[in-house]
Amino acid sequence: MSLPGKGDIGNAPKDVYRGLGRNNWDMTLFRNFKLGAEERVLTFRWEVYNVFNHTQLSSIDNTVLYLAAGPATLNLNPTFGQALSALPARQMPFSLRLRF
Repeated sequence: MSLPGKGDIGNAPKDVYRGLGRNNWDMTLFRNFKLGAEERVLTFRWEVYNVFNHTQLSSIDNTVLYLAAGPATLNLNPTFGQALSALPARQMPFSLRLRF
């Protein structure tokens, strides 16, 4: 196995590697409560991001070979194809708003 020559495009297609799909559901629930006879309203709001708490892998190592110290020595990458990071897990912020 060898690297293409300098300035050579090579023969790999442009879309040889595709990223992971996403399965992310967000939801918001809110309720308005009238306070007294005037126009005072208390709003309770609950937002949920990633409702079903699916793991969303965001970075997959796609480097097969790397150059080691030394003249033109190629080594296989030991983390090739492994997930390196993930998006945050489920988040559920609450809020109260008083309008008067």
